[in-house]
Amino acid sequence: MGYRTLTLNMEFTDQKFFADPELFMQWFCAAVAKKLGLQVPMEDYWNQYQGANDNGNDFFEKYLLKPDATPLVLAIDNFDRIFEHATIETDFCGLLRSWYEEARRNPLWERFRLVVSHSQESYLQKDINQSPFNVGLPVQLDGFTAEQVRQLLVLHGLSLSDLEFGQLIGMVGGHPYLVRKGLYELAHGLPFATFLREAPTEAGVYANHLRGILKAVEDHPELKDAVRLVINSVEAVKLRSAEAFKLESLGVLKREGNLERPRCGVYATYLADQLVS
Repeated sequence: MGYRTLTLNMEFTDQKFFADPELFMQWFCAAVAKKLGLQVPMEDYWNQYQGANDNGNDFFEKYLLKPDATPLVLAIDNFDRIFEHATIETDFCGLLRSWYEEARRNPLWERFRLVVSHSQESYLQKDINQSPFNVGLPVQLDGFTAEQVRQLLVLHGLSLSDLEFGQLIGMVGGHPYLVRKGLYELAHGLPFATFLREAPTEAGVYANHLRGILKAVEDHPELKDAVRLVINSVEAVKLRSAEAFKLESLGVLKREGNLERPRCGVYATYLADQLVS
């Protein structure tokens, strides 16, 4: 059986669509339709007397998952942007979860497959029964090894001394995004000394990423205290299970047995500077 496939990358979604759940759902439906080459006038499927999720659900059932339609695979990349908008996240994640549940009893939804890619977990979703991340098949990607980072250096046309390579690993560890972003900038002319000096600051190449991490931590006081405890300690630290899980999911900490350390120098230095008591 063949599939129609499409990918939506949230990284390229205009910020204005995250301002309101209704507007976001209209964008989402329109974006899917456009990717599939469909032209569906908004007034034909958007009922002003229904909620955003109901309209989104009706759109998929009426226009995308008709019994005679080819099954559909939808991949959503950089889903992390949704996590930054609590009013969007709660309803949209609930909708995605409902589609999973519906596929278990409705033949129409058996024709739909959803792939969600994200580099961190969300902990804003309070009700696990509304989350799409604890159902289906999870695939966990580990960080790069030192040897893999060396291979990436070659692929980017870069050459670092052993000292510089050690400094790079100390700064970014094997974090896939930090490694990829850093090597990309270095390959496009950023001096290594400048990269190293500015990486853990808001003047560096990770500025937007770091601000997002900081906001997530500051919005949850219990996480703020836990991060302070870890980054101010020379030794690995024991945290409560809930805080450890959330900070590992956020990508800030890494586990050593039952203890926690900062995942890399970028996070440790930046957060130590920003979370001064």
